[in-house]
Amino acid sequence: MSTTRPGGPLVRAAVLGVTAALLVTMGVVVGAVWPRGDHDSSAMSLSDIGFAQDMSTHHDQAILMSRTISAVPGVAPQIRGVADRIVHTQTAETATMRGWLQWFDQPMTTTEPMSWMSGMSGGEAHHEGTHRQGTDDEAGPPMPGIASIDEVGRLSTLPVGEAEILFLQLMVRHHRGGMSMAQAAYNDARTSSATKDLALTMIGDQGDEIGVMTMLLKERGADPLPT
Repeated sequence: MSTTRPGGPLVRAAVLGVTAALLVTMGVVVGAVWPRGDHDSSAMSLSDIGFAQDMSTHHDQAILMSRTISAVPGVAPQIRGVADRIVHTQTAETATMRGWLQWFDQPMTTTEPMSWMSGMSGGEAHHEGTHRQGTDDEAGPPMPGIASIDEVGRLSTLPVGEAEILFLQLMVRHHRGGMSMAQAAYNDARTSSATKDLALTMIGDQGDEIGVMTMLLKERGADPLPT
């Protein structure tokens, strides 16, 4: 007879799933205490809307990569711990941002990603640390730090040691891109205090995680990807 150990993968997945469901509801409630206006679609500025849309999409990939590496048999507890923290933190942040968008009747996504970033046109958005989603033959919209479809796919096919290194490398690059987006939102004069507070939290959390992941890479004799 087999048993599931407390804290095992099934328990962890169940806890994260329940947490995600609760946070979606909480994200909508947060909209009710937005500092500008009362359920008025004009309360969110263009930078608030663009940041919430783009960063939610950006977080989606971080959550996907983290769940993927956690499912690899034999992955080190330290790597799984980092991945679980990313899933928990970024699920909460995504629920908050999409809750704002839903509360103020704004679309969840945009046809012009990154257009909200001050002084950054479509061509300029593909800057240092920016990677295109998709393959070489299928370039998607520019998004800082985003991994390609091929890179994400390799996480589940490589031997565990190589998968751990690739995950850390992709996530360090991903976090650096996310931090550049959060910094742009924080510095934008149009951005509300609610968005600024969330962006500042992201900068701190992701900066800390970059430090941990860089250390884990060094322990494995590997370096972050060039930017």
